[in-house]
Amino acid sequence: MAKVVVFGNTLTAELALYYLQTDSPHEVVAFTVEAEFIEEATFHGLPVVPFETVEKVYPPSEYHFFAPLTEKNMNQVRARVFQQGLDKGYSYISYISSRATVLTDKIGKNCFILEDNTIQPYVTIGDDCVLWSGNHIGHHGTIGNHVFFTSHVVLSGRCIVGDYCFFGVNATIRDKSTIGEGTLVAMGANVTRQKTDPWSIWKGNPAEKSTISSKDIKI
Repeated sequence: MAKVVVFGNTLTAELALYYLQTDSPHEVVAFTVEAEFIEEATFHGLPVVPFETVEKVYPPSEYHFFAPLTEKNMNQVRARVFQQGLDKGYSYISYISSRATVLTDKIGKNCFILEDNTIQPYVTIGDDCVLWSGNHIGHHGTIGNHVFFTSHVVLSGRCIVGDYCFFGVNATIRDKSTIGEGTLVAMGANVTRQKTDPWSIWKGNPAEKSTISSKDIKI
């Protein structure tokens, strides 16, 4: 069991608290965000401390860290906080639901994997990834760092997913595809191409490449 400081004071942090309290051996002891975003001294009865100085109150030698943020700015906000936590010396936990079917042990740090995910054998998942409820991750797949799956995404077998990708609800990716860094696959899109360009957007069925970059949108 680890004593854990959770980054955030909004809905995602609230969900992290619920899952860690009801389905993990870990104890959440506090929340942290940047000082400018602290509106109340407590959140769900636990202290909220400034991220700028959190290591002075909850030293990394005694506490672990968890930062399950959203996909904001194509996951780059979560990636920044993840790196800052490492720079402060924290070790990260990952949360993997007991109600997920997980047939691999190759899952990185600071991952948030919810119920009803099926992760098949020989899958590798990097650091700082979020898999919301009900996804299928096919065998022999490789998922990079800072990736976000929403719900009911089918990633077929032997796919390679680059860092910072985002998959909308009900998206489908054909087998042996390579999804370039920063690719956004829209809700309900059916990607039949074997390769997507970095920082591209794909939508429709069959999916077509958008004329704008995923760097140019706000999600």
